[in-house]
Amino acid sequence: MIFYVNAKAKSNGNGSKDYPFKTINQAAAIAKAGDEVIVKPGIYREQVIPRFGGTDENPIVYRSEKPLGAVITGSEVLKNWKKYKGDVWIAKVDNSLFGGYNPYTSYVCGDWYFAPTVRHTGSVVLNGLMMYETESLEECIAGKADPCAWNQKESEYKWYCEQEGEAPVPQYNADGLYKSEIIINAQAKEIKTGKFTVFYCNFKGLDPNKQDVEIFVRRNCFMPEVNGLNYITVSGFKICNGATTWAPPAAYQDGLIGPHWSKGWIMEDLEVCNSRCCGISLGKYRDDENDMYFYTKHLKSPTQMERDAVCRGQYHGWTKENIGSHIIRRCHVHHCEQTGIVGRMGAVFSTIEDCHIHHICNSQQLGGAETAGIKLHAGIDVLIRRNHIHDSIIGVWLDWEAQGARITQNLMYNNFRPEGRQAAKGAMFSADVFIEVGHGPTIIDNNLLLSKYAITIPSEGIAVVHNLVLGSFNLINSGVDSIENGQREPRYTPYHIRHRTEVAGFMTILHGDDRIYNNIFAQNAPITDKEKTATAVDYEVVGTAPFDIFPTYEEWISNFMMDREPDMGPLAKYHFGHLPVWLAGNAYFNGATVCKHEKDKLVGKTKAKISLKDGVLKSNLAGLIGDYKTGVITTALLGAAFEPEQKFENRDGTDIIFNEDFFGNHRGTHVIPGPFAELADEIEMI
Repeated sequence: MIFYVNAKAKSNGNGSKDYPFKTINQAAAIAKAGDEVIVKPGIYREQVIPRFGGTDENPIVYRSEKPLGAVITGSEVLKNWKKYKGDVWIAKVDNSLFGGYNPYTSYVCGDWYFAPTVRHTGSVVLNGLMMYETESLEECIAGKADPCAWNQKESEYKWYCEQEGEAPVPQYNADGLYKSEIIINAQAKEIKTGKFTVFYCNFKGLDPNKQDVEIFVRRNCFMPEVNGLNYITVSGFKICNGATTWAPPAAYQDGLIGPHWSKGWIMEDLEVCNSRCCGISLGKYRDDENDMYFYTKHLKSPTQMERDAVCRGQYHGWTKENIGSHIIRRCHVHHCEQTGIVGRMGAVFSTIEDCHIHHICNSQQLGGAETAGIKLHAGIDVLIRRNHIHDSIIGVWLDWEAQGARITQNLMYNNFRPEGRQAAKGAMFSADVFIEVGHGPTIIDNNLLLSKYAITIPSEGIAVVHNLVLGSFNLINSGVDSIENGQREPRYTPYHIRHRTEVAGFMTILHGDDRIYNNIFAQNAPITDKEKTATAVDYEVVGTAPFDIFPTYEEWISNFMMDREPDMGPLAKYHFGHLPVWLAGNAYFNGATVCKHEKDKLVGKTKAKISLKDGVLKSNLAGLIGDYKTGVITTALLGAAFEPEQKFENRDGTDIIFNEDFFGNHRGTHVIPGPFAELADEIEMI
């Protein structure tokens, strides 16, 4: 059956084409497997909550009739502004507008949140751009640029809020008066609220009564309230302006849109923007016994609770048959302040492709260990391909269990703090790709990694193949363990049954087990601190010399007395020693360093000139590479990652032959380094 929705209909109908519903929720309450919901252009100020799921053969489809014509927004227009002082205006709303969730008495906070707990989950939007929250009215009146903000001019537009009057009842109390999926202000037994929320905004000379000024009201725009509503397609909408909450890995993770712990969703051709925290969530369900455990109880390490979340997930149905296998494609995700796309465990076996993701965590108003264009925990067999990711604090961050993940054919650049900007308290460092405490196999191939810091890998079991790399490797043999009470506290993380979610074991990170083949490395940015080493997050030297510390395979295997009876005592130190690395076929320019183990390589003596402007890559690499050729890389050559004993292969278990370049063009039997089958002085990228 097809249901029709039109916000501009004169009266509420029955969902037929001639008498459409006025809200999407009316259709969402009855649409079942095989049904389609067609939504006319218009503004839909509602939190769409699907009540039913579809099937693999018969999904439920929600479609904007005109691409991006139907806008689902979590905000409401705020009118009747009055001049307060200077460029600051004042307006207020009755808190009954917010129902059981007031974003202006709820703060961004939780596990792995490192910034001060001073920002509300709500925000004010001026002509489509989120304004900057202040901690005091005086700061709002001053209207000065935030020294940490990536866009200084935008940061001059300020807002501040406070409560006024007596609330009729407490919004939340110690017993959780309004039971919610999400803990709001987890440390508070009672949240102070009033009858009104009063807004003060510095509009820098603009008259807000003549502008589009909106406030975030609803937490989400399109998400089920329950787990397990599978096979829903959401196509062609603009989804924006949500008072989302901080989404750490051992907690319920919400976003403007998300499947809420289910299987087989397709989110396509969407514009997703202006989320206080996360744009699209493929994230974790709420587990009452392990939700913000560290934040609420303080007694156990948040790392321990992440391990617990993995094990508890097995009990709660985290299997290939039940969870994941989502598709996010051709989406434009931008201006979200935690992540563009987030997901702990719920993203397994998913595909994120052909998306444009940019300006993520740029305000620097939020800070913590969960900020990136794409941030996934347990990205088992996730395929991230053909995306354009730029101007974000980190491009792609795969944390824990990136087993079988592949990052391929992506264009990434400007994923680092602009020169001259201060680091905000609690802010993360930057990189195009960050793979953290995983055991592999994880593949990074055929990408353009053009940021100052390219690949950060406090991990093992990584294959870096056929990339153009203008940034450094970072956190090599570092970033894994901590010293507490005078002793080493290692982070041991899971590895899994091949191409499944079931846990096969846990192990510390030994470092190494990496393969680096057929890349182009060029030092494009200046080196400002020559004393730093690759153990640092901001090491600036491009090249593979940091891998000198690891053995070759021959050196490593010779320690294990393969021709004798095994003896646990003498072998113990090798069981916990570095793993070997393999390198060949790489090209190095502009002083990029070379690992001592690499025999087959090209070291250029002429300066490589490489730039990306207006979507065109200009370089002189074709002449510098010349006649140098190297071999085709295959699964057979790469072998298997050490801990999970899983090959560097496709997620269906078939071998990979790396004979397709960035554009999908075929490589022959004799290939050149880098992401292109053929080089030219100018290559149109976008």
